[in-house]
Amino acid sequence: MTTLTLFELVIRNMRKNIKQYHLYFFALMMSAILYFVFATLQNDKSILAATFGDVQFASLFQASAFLLVVIVAIFMLYANLIFFKRRSREIGLYQLIGLTRNKVMLLLIIENIILGLGALGIGIGAGALMSRLFLLVLMKLIGIEGVIPFTFSGAAAMQTVYVFTVLIGLTIVQMLLQIHGTTLLELFKGDRQIDKPKQSNQALSALMGLLGIALIATGYWFSSTMSGNHLLRQIVIILASTILGTYLLFRVTIGWLFYRFRRSRNGQLGLKNSLSLAPMMHRLKENANSLTLITVLSAMTLTMSSVAYSLYYSVDRESRAMMPYDFMFQGSEQEATSFRTELEKAGIAFHQESIEAVRLKGTFGNKKTGEPSTLLLLPAEQLQERDAEFIMPQLDEAIWYKGQKNALEMKTDGETSPLTIELEKGNRSFEIQAVRSIDRYAVNFIVSGRQLVVSEALLQRIREKLFLEAEEDIVTMITYQIKMKSDQAAASNLYAKYVKNEKSTPDFYTYAEESMRKFGLIIFTAAFLGLIFLIATGSILYFKQMTEAEQEKSSYKILRQLGFSEREIMGGIVRKQLYVFAIPLGIGVIHSIFAVKTVATLILTDIIFPATVAMCIYALIYLLFAALTVGYYRKVVADAL
Repeated sequence: MTTLTLFELVIRNMRKNIKQYHLYFFALMMSAILYFVFATLQNDKSILAATFGDVQFASLFQASAFLLVVIVAIFMLYANLIFFKRRSREIGLYQLIGLTRNKVMLLLIIENIILGLGALGIGIGAGALMSRLFLLVLMKLIGIEGVIPFTFSGAAAMQTVYVFTVLIGLTIVQMLLQIHGTTLLELFKGDRQIDKPKQSNQALSALMGLLGIALIATGYWFSSTMSGNHLLRQIVIILASTILGTYLLFRVTIGWLFYRFRRSRNGQLGLKNSLSLAPMMHRLKENANSLTLITVLSAMTLTMSSVAYSLYYSVDRESRAMMPYDFMFQGSEQEATSFRTELEKAGIAFHQESIEAVRLKGTFGNKKTGEPSTLLLLPAEQLQERDAEFIMPQLDEAIWYKGQKNALEMKTDGETSPLTIELEKGNRSFEIQAVRSIDRYAVNFIVSGRQLVVSEALLQRIREKLFLEAEEDIVTMITYQIKMKSDQAAASNLYAKYVKNEKSTPDFYTYAEESMRKFGLIIFTAAFLGLIFLIATGSILYFKQMTEAEQEKSSYKILRQLGFSEREIMGGIVRKQLYVFAIPLGIGVIHSIFAVKTVATLILTDIIFPATVAMCIYALIYLLFAALTVGYYRKVVADAL
């Protein structure tokens, strides 16, 4: 057989299997598009300058590109394995009609190269056209207006070619190993190989099932008790226990429950249960591998998308927790007066307050073991003028406004409240009790010193007891609140000339805009990673169900001949798809809920609503693959006769 006729056979074969390949090809193409977009952002300095300015997020794109490569590699290898099993009889027939094993390998290599290069070429071309659209979406998210010129990044194209060449090479090696290690007889039986639903020792099955649940519970427990102590080890334990527990859940627990259900019916499952439960019981091992992968990827995607959207959704509240006042001047009455005059000339309505605080040294907890730190004692009555709901401390107590939580913080709130604080001035000291801590700031975070809020009466006693001097220890802060949100940008421009340190962001509007840009970039990245994860997980399940539908086609034909209607058969098939798609989605949602709860401890605002929205959107898109699968089954059942 000549190379030309072999190539013609490849073309005929691809035309014949176009219905099988169209979604696989689409998934490869989308993967190439998304990777090319990320590569463009990594390599095009003009785009980075136009969208992010001085914000350095190159490492974020590098990590995202790496995750894309990993998930695309998993998807391509898994999908390639599914298609090999589905076409095993066809590959065996090629050998029967006279093609040598080497010729068959060459045929499949050519086929994979054509598919891969076609997806790569279209992906790069479409990615170049769509990169501008993606960037416009990004600019909308981060609140930047401007025009991005159309550019084509040759470096991004080469990077995409290198990556996908390696991935296509991996699929070719995988297929060659499969052919080399499979006999001709196994090729003809490959599309019918199933697991026999045998029941092992009941006690052992129950023990392994309980172990799977216990491992998942262990991962959940560790996720709710994470701290800075041995954080990396805790993360490894959480991932290992959750993934292994999920595998045992699918491999043993669910299979054991199915077996018990069948036994309670004395094997009389009925039509719908026979079409839904029985096929899953016959493929327990295979389903355990794929469903575990789907569940873990779904949990990762849900967690990543929920957290990203929650951060973006809560930017204003998070910024206000860090910067309670729009503008603040410390010990510079002349500049504060000048700024006030400029606001009045610009017609910007504002509210001005003066806060007189005390700054001195103090020790938290035991003086022998603790280290002195700078403290800022703030009068509660003056702060209450800004916020009527401000928490007022008791006469002889203090409230510690700690600021945002730190994931790596060694101490917990239980160790800090109530806490004795010893104030020091020379050889004099004064003790106060911090009765609680709050994860926000009482005044803008740029003010030096740990912020403690006390009553004015207690503050006066401290000043008298420690003989504090006004010029040295008293800090006067002049604050401004802009009444109309629409005036904040103009006021921020007027304030810019008073900023002495260009690296700081001492006003609320600038800080909020910077946070919006950062979180907008994060949600942009999470959305694209979530999209590729969705394509991968949904496609894997869809390919798998396509294969099972073809394997079960003869059974549907027999059922139709026995008089069962298409509607009756589809009732069992729909139930099966609910199991296949809903179980990993449901478990993935539960995994992500615990993961999001862990992250929520680092976020000051309530993230229930944004996380719920993100999860619902993901579930709807995910279930579209279930609808596609049901549609494919309906066609198979309709063509059974």
